[in-house]
Amino acid sequence: MKVLLTQDVKKTGKKGEVVEVKEGYGRNFLIPNGLAVEASGGAMKQVQEEKKTQEKRQAKEMEEARQLASRLEKEPIVIRHKAGNEGHLFGSVTSSEIAEALKLKGFEVDKKKIVLEEPIRIVGSYSAKLKLHHEVAAMLTVEVRPA
Repeated sequence: MKVLLTQDVKKTGKKGEVVEVKEGYGRNFLIPNGLAVEASGGAMKQVQEEKKTQEKRQAKEMEEARQLASRLEKEPIVIRHKAGNEGHLFGSVTSSEIAEALKLKGFEVDKKKIVLEEPIRIVGSYSAKLKLHHEVAAMLTVEVRPA
């Protein structure tokens, strides 16, 4: 029996796949529990439409992420932080401080998406990676200046 999975089913398949299952498994477990529907022409067409809209949405999100990355990479982010005489900071610059500086410039970015290679503890210029999409990342220039 061929069924179209409406949800991920362990050891059977992922959502949207058409799989061949035993008659009893399909009729007695998958279909009554809402995990699958019988693979008919209408159900297949609906899945195709859902896949097309999802692909369009993902393409749009990726394009928006690329545009945001190009805008973010153009100018450095300046952060003022308390520092000693030799340029050592009292504490360190964190990803949440970078996110706040981006917010002041008009960019809403989650602090979890900012990756620092090492903690920023000295006044200077650093680079930070910003993961905007699973395929798109931007390199930010972070300038730390004494307050």
